Amino acid sequence: MTLLADPAIPRGSLVVVTGANGDIASHIGDQLLQAGYRVRGTVRNATRGGRIVEFFEKKHGPGKIELVEVPEMAEPRAFDEAMKGASGFIHTATPVMVSYDPNEGIPTVVDGTLNALKAAAGEPSIKRVVLTSSSTAAASPKPNVEFVIDENTWNEETIKAAWAPPPYEGEQRKLDVYSASKTQGEQAAWKWVKENKPGFVLDAVLPNWNMGLVLSPEKQGTPSTVGWIKALWNEFQGQEKLTFNPPQYYVNVQNTARVHVGALIFPDVSGERLFDFAYPFNWNDLLAEFRKLYPNHHFMNDIPDLGRDLSTVSNGRAEEIVKRFGRPGWTNPTDTIRDATASWA
Repeated sequence: MTLLADPAIPRGSLVVVTGANGDIASHIGDQLLQAGYRVRGTVRNATRGGRIVEFFEKKHGPGKIELVEVPEMAEPRAFDEAMKGASGFIHTATPVMVSYDPNEGIPTVVDGTLNALKAAAGEPSIKRVVLTSSSTAAASPKPNVEFVIDENTWNEETIKAAWAPPPYEGEQRKLDVYSASKTQGEQAAWKWVKENKPGFVLDAVLPNWNMGLVLSPEKQGTPSTVGWIKALWNEFQGQEKLTFNPPQYYVNVQNTARVHVGALIFPDVSGERLFDFAYPFNWNDLLAEFRKLYPNHHFMNDIPDLGRDLSTVSNGRAEEIVKRFGRPGWTNPTDTIRDATASWA
């Protein structure tokens, strides 16, 4: 990594990362430590979340990372203590696909996001805030449909679907509630910053499907969407519903972390929505990578009629940030799948 001479927050200062034991957040912590920052991670339960600290201390040395408990991010003033003495804040934590009911799932994310911003605004030392939004805050996948995603694109369709009358049931409804929570959470963040003019800069990162290296498989297992890749490897045994995931974009999780850290420390990245999308793919593309990397292993046959993601995404700015970390750009599919499968292949 080429270090900036004058980053937006000084090296050696403290950065708060919420949901620190999650897949994306753990990589953000790793990148921050590599860049010379200290990390304070929030977790719901310090006993469970503390396992990742052992990994970081072994890799980066003691005294550079600490954890604090924030059991319920939607509770008023939930993040106030965590912010004390920090210079930067990356809000990654969010409930993922946990509620069918918009009256439960959406306010938790919106209130948690606003709590985080208010707590950051109450700590004068915080100069930079990065919000982990989602690709679904802009648009849901639409196979075989050509459309454009840019900074003015919001997923109003999923908000309407999520808030439709009961019954609150079915996987599509749960996905709509999650997507709407991320859309309305990000919208609430920009609105709050515009109205309250806090003393920090806000950027938002919108990641699509994250794949790649798991930092500590023995402590994290196959977290988040890495578990979907393992399900494909195992021919979806017991997880057949995953076959219905539509074609969309992927991004290497280490690049996602770099985009977050870049949004935090690069002075010229200010008030932006960063589209963390690398390349479009479908399940059959992943199977092709499996066969290329592991020619002696038997894999399932291709799935018929999957379609393609034909959207055009304004992802150039995010890739530019990745390149500033000494990378050639988005990590290619073969290297990404090699990283993702390394712990079990």
